[in-house]
Amino acid sequence: MAPVSGLAFDPWDPAFLADPYPAYAELRARGRIVYYEPTGQWLVPHHADVSALLRERRLGRTYLHRFSHEEFGRTAPPPEHEPFHTLNDHGMLDLEPPDHTRIRRLVSKAFTPRTVERLKPYVEEVADGLVTRLVERGGGDLLADVAEPLPVAVIAQMLGVPEADRGLLRPWSAAICGMYELNPTEDTAARAVRASAEFSAYLRDLIAARRTAPGDDLVSALIAAHDEEDRLTGTEMIATAALLLNAGHEATVNATVNGWWALFRNPAQLAALRADHRLVPTAVEELMRYDTPLQLFERWVLDDLEIAGTTVPRGAEIAMLFGSANHDPAVFTDPARLDLARPDNPHISFSAGIHYCIGAPLARLELTASLTALLRRAPALALTAEPERKPNFVIRGLRGLEVEVR
Repeated sequence: MAPVSGLAFDPWDPAFLADPYPAYAELRARGRIVYYEPTGQWLVPHHADVSALLRERRLGRTYLHRFSHEEFGRTAPPPEHEPFHTLNDHGMLDLEPPDHTRIRRLVSKAFTPRTVERLKPYVEEVADGLVTRLVERGGGDLLADVAEPLPVAVIAQMLGVPEADRGLLRPWSAAICGMYELNPTEDTAARAVRASAEFSAYLRDLIAARRTAPGDDLVSALIAAHDEEDRLTGTEMIATAALLLNAGHEATVNATVNGWWALFRNPAQLAALRADHRLVPTAVEELMRYDTPLQLFERWVLDDLEIAGTTVPRGAEIAMLFGSANHDPAVFTDPARLDLARPDNPHISFSAGIHYCIGAPLARLELTASLTALLRRAPALALTAEPERKPNFVIRGLRGLEVEVR
């Protein structure tokens, strides 16, 4: 398939970032796979293809388990970016089997439904406390006052990060996640490198402290885990803790504010939710689908594969468009409509296959807890100003969400 010109898809255009979903509809109409010259990626916009490719073993989050950079036709990252890549590339999200399998098996014990269920009282207590303070102040920034501190507190509690240090996590995470955007600038890279070095040093000290004095936390558990060859290396331990701290709150923060912005724009649906809190479970799934916090997920082509008659060669990069897949009318009836009671909702906001989000049960618990607390304690919550969207495409969120409690 030849490159396609004249696309409305433009991840640097503020109008596109404000509402990318019409451009996705155009992409789906163009075909099942479209080459996008500005990023050198093959865009995949249809739900069925995205779902299948997330399970395709000829694709990988990395290629270094099979090829060198030169063998794969790629250039190695600049040496000055090394702190970012050491931290990022040793986390399980960017690894393939057998390393991915080994690390995920060790970490998964902390995220089983039963384990997460035991966290429920703590999550609900934190959410209730944050919302209570918002109500007492008569309103504020829903992002800074509720959406951010809840998941940061929960994942930090799980990992054993002292409460006094938790304010460090969000800025480090934001700087590092800038590298996941398309064609990041050198300034973005410099911030990510600096944050990676600082974050790694902090986690190295935290791990050393837990080796001396273990606690009832995930870092201590990972140190203790040693199924013979399954023990984590020091680098893997740091990268795993960083990944859990970053991934453990980024998506939840953005899902919360994207979701409430969607509710404010759809007052009839918000009124229905306020009238019947039993809608909360399906509302959480629909809000994740309706304005997806992670819009794009990349994979490398490890072996040639064919998609819709197009051969995509080894060394190419595929960009699976989660936001488009979640609005595919082949799967979702009237996908542009927010329907909090949508009965069948196979969204892929948590990915699929071996890289399915290990924290999905925890994210659902946090989103349910904050949504329920706000509905109960602030039943007349209202928007006071139209929010400004962050100038990001891959990780979709808002700069803030100012609200008042009437």
